[in-house]
Amino acid sequence: MNPMTPRVTALARLTTALARLVTALARFGRRVADVVAECNYAQRRLTTLRTSPDTYLTDRDRVPDDYSEFLFRTSGALLHEPAASRRGPGQLVG
Repeated sequence: MNPMTPRVTALARLTTALARLVTALARFGRRVADVVAECNYAQRRLTTLRTSPDTYLTDRDRVPDDYSEFLFRTSGALLHEPAASRRGPGQLVG
């Protein structure tokens, strides 16, 4: 038996354990990043809905009487959906 075999085996086990730890940390980091991105999206969406003048109308199903009222109703931030080629699969719009 080669005297270096136990050292090589121990080094291989250590390397494998370190690789698993790095993989687990990377996976955890991606999950944290996904949660932060989801919270950011929810906060932006909530802000958009709360600041929209159309939200506070009592008869919002009624069409605007004139062009100035239409402009007022649409004066809030609008969400523009990017083209499908510029958006990744599963990416949130907004």
